[in-house]
Amino acid sequence: MKTIGLIGGMSWQSSIEYYRIINQAVSDLLGGLHSAKIVMVSVDFAEIETLQIEGRWTEVSAEMVKAAKSVEAGGADFLLICTNTLHRFADAVQAAIDIPLLHIADATATAVAKTGINTVALLGTRYTMEGDFYKPRLEDKHSLKVLIPSEEQRLIIDRVIYHELVMGVFKPESKGEYIRIINDLVTKGAEGIILGCTEIGLLVDDSDVSVQLFDTAVLHAMRAVELALE
Repeated sequence: MKTIGLIGGMSWQSSIEYYRIINQAVSDLLGGLHSAKIVMVSVDFAEIETLQIEGRWTEVSAEMVKAAKSVEAGGADFLLICTNTLHRFADAVQAAIDIPLLHIADATATAVAKTGINTVALLGTRYTMEGDFYKPRLEDKHSLKVLIPSEEQRLIIDRVIYHELVMGVFKPESKGEYIRIINDLVTKGAEGIILGCTEIGLLVDDSDVSVQLFDTAVLHAMRAVELALE
């Protein structure tokens, strides 16, 4: 079994899910007392978010590289950054380490491709929805058509993530807003919805909507298990 490397804490709410999903899957597949071999570095998300708000992206990149090097030094065979937004620095992280980085967008796109779906909508932080590091990767590398919510909808999605979900707050009214946004995107042609923030799957699931949801945290974690057991 390979050792899985995780950079977590962004937020710890979803990092718990990564740890649970990975270990449960290994236990299910191997049986007995088996669990996953994991090396994890968990950052203080408050420090990261302050740097993001202030636009100090070079410092955020440096923190990600530092964490990645620590994970590698701990004996990991490959690395996961347990958040979508910080994949903005995936290339810088990969360049700084000698172990492979499992990109969350690639793991997700692979799962989408298996369904035959071509048009998806992307929900996430404003950094993820509006940035040039995530949507173009899905489109250019994986040939998906990606819809983005309207500006008003992006503000709602982002606010709920940073003021509720990352703190473990799950409000029925916020769930209703997300469902409304998803349904609107379906009317605009979305065949599936990428939950491009690792906390969104804690708020909504497939039973809430009429279209398939692709939970990036789950897909990322399960792909890590596949790689670890190859």
